[in-house]
Amino acid sequence: MKTIMIVEDEKTIRDELKELLETSGYKVIVLSQFDNLLEDVLNSKFDLLLLDINLPNINGEFLLREFRKVSNLPVIMVTSRVKETDEVLSMSYGADDYITKPYNPTILLLRIANIFKRMENNRNSSYYDGIKVYQNKGILEKKDQVLDLTKNEMIIFSLLLRNRGNIVTRDALMTELWNNEEYVNENALTVNISRLRAKLEEFGIHNAIETRKGQGYKLL
Repeated sequence: MKTIMIVEDEKTIRDELKELLETSGYKVIVLSQFDNLLEDVLNSKFDLLLLDINLPNINGEFLLREFRKVSNLPVIMVTSRVKETDEVLSMSYGADDYITKPYNPTILLLRIANIFKRMENNRNSSYYDGIKVYQNKGILEKKDQVLDLTKNEMIIFSLLLRNRGNIVTRDALMTELWNNEEYVNENALTVNISRLRAKLEEFGIHNAIETRKGQGYKLL
C-alpha cells in the first residue's frame, strides 16, 4: 500500500483529499500543524507528497525546493493559484505534477496512479541535483555528458544517494556490497570511495562525499 502525505492548510479540502485517497486504497498522512513543516515532512515516511503552495509561515514552493535537496520522492502541487508562473516555478523546483483547485478527483487519482506507474518503470533510475542516475547501466548523465561507474562505485553511490544527508556507516556499505555479491574488504572499500570521489570531481560534482571520522560517509 502506497503512502501519501497531504500538506494542506484548508481543513475542508484536507479532509476531502484524505477520504478520497483512503477510499482509493492509499494510506494517508495528514499534517495539520505548520510550525515546523519542513522538519515534519523530512522526518515522515511516505511515497508521494501532495503539497499546497499557500501555507502558513512558509511558501510551498520554498518547501519543495528544500525538499528536493534531500529527496527524489514525487511531489504534486495542489493550489488555488492559476498563474502560469506558479506552474513554471513549481516544475523548475522539481514538482512532478501540478493541479489547481477545485480539482477533479478522477483526474487527481489518475495523475497519482501515473506517477506511481512511472516510478515502477523507472525504479532503477533516480536524480542527484538534476543529474540522472541510471543504476542498471552504471552511469550518471547530465546534458550530453556521461560518467561511467564500476559496479562497486555505483552500489556505493546509490546507497549514499538513497540516504542523502544522512551518515552511512562503512559497515552498511560493506553489507550492501556483499548483498550484491561484491566481496570487498576494508581497504578495497576505501579505494572504491577514493575512485568514486575522483570521478565525481572530474564530472563537475565537487566535494559531494563527506567523510565523518569514526562514523562513515555522507552524500551532500
